[in-house]
Amino acid sequence: MDTSRASAVLADLDTALSWQEDFYRDLHAHPELSHQETRTASLVAERLRESDYQVHEKVGGTGVVGVLANGDGPTVLLRADMDALPVQEATGLPYASTATADGEPVMHACGHDVHVACLLGAAQLMASATGRWNGTLVVLFQPAEEVADGARGMVDDGLRALIPRPDVALAQHVLPMPAGTVATNAGPTLAAADSMRITVHGRGAHGSMPQSAIDPVVLASMIVVRLQTVVAREIAPGEPTVLTVGSIRAGTKSNIIPDRAEILLNIRTYSERTRADVLDAIERIVTAECQASKSPREPEFELFERFPVTDNDASSTGRVAEAFAGHFGDRAGPLGQWAASEDFSDLATAFDIPYAYWGIGGIDPDLFERGSQDVPANHSPTFAPVIQPTLTTGTQALVVAALAWL
Repeated sequence: MDTSRASAVLADLDTALSWQEDFYRDLHAHPELSHQETRTASLVAERLRESDYQVHEKVGGTGVVGVLANGDGPTVLLRADMDALPVQEATGLPYASTATADGEPVMHACGHDVHVACLLGAAQLMASATGRWNGTLVVLFQPAEEVADGARGMVDDGLRALIPRPDVALAQHVLPMPAGTVATNAGPTLAAADSMRITVHGRGAHGSMPQSAIDPVVLASMIVVRLQTVVAREIAPGEPTVLTVGSIRAGTKSNIIPDRAEILLNIRTYSERTRADVLDAIERIVTAECQASKSPREPEFELFERFPVTDNDASSTGRVAEAFAGHFGDRAGPLGQWAASEDFSDLATAFDIPYAYWGIGGIDPDLFERGSQDVPANHSPTFAPVIQPTLTTGTQALVVAALAWL
């Protein structure tokens, strides 16, 4: 890649994006939950129009897409997600969120406010330097990533008819890495995720008369213990897999044996074969334990919040990594695999195109050096990326990556 083009586009970044830090603080102070990102979407659309993008709003509910056609050449899609989380912020920052939704606290605990600010910055810089590149830039601001249906919702709402077919889709995520760094990984990078609700049935009775009951609490407990063997004894040691039981709920009083129990669990895998094997094992174990306990009804299984594996195209990721090495030098490195999950790949799958997804650091380097115990992770009430150099790095990364094609 010709690094001089990227340098030219980014030359006046600080002056051109003098609004960016305040914009980010405002987003952070006004988070919105999945499918409720109306204020954020309105601000995004306004900014894109100021840079002469063709703007499509309310795609998939609250999604926003900007298209900037600049002559013949490839089409590149850059994506940012917009939604926040039901978390009570504990950062102590002067711009900390006090927002609520239905009486519950809301916080940008995953850095999507960083993503929005960076992509808007990149969109403006590219629009201001159309003499430096050719092609079409599509900037997509996606709702509802946290609940795994925002990307599919935009596709189902006609995204493919709104924009030209991209040659590649690109995205990034701020992570608990040193601010100022960027990192890439070819192949499976983020895990597929499946949340499951299991309901098992017993027979209720007075706590003093257990012989009259079929106790679903004991049944659920046996299931939880047995599920620990799935990863330990049914999955090859070299195949990264996580199975977590996050909740067991049963009963209302100490002297009442309830008639049912609910188990919530989460599975993370990196291949469709392993994903299927784990889901099959869960159903087999739960069914067998119910039979062993003489459960009066078959167990019920509900899958929800299902994320695809993020499997970065090797060629596209190599192209991004080469561009990053040229621009960032030793601040660009390997990302490796993370057990977090994303629905970004649903956009690329819909167009049958390659994609690359990378990480940017958001943690103060001095804090990072103290060790993992001091570093707040995504979804933590104390997760707050340092504003700089995080925003500058994220904006530069999007521009540099896009120019590897355009």
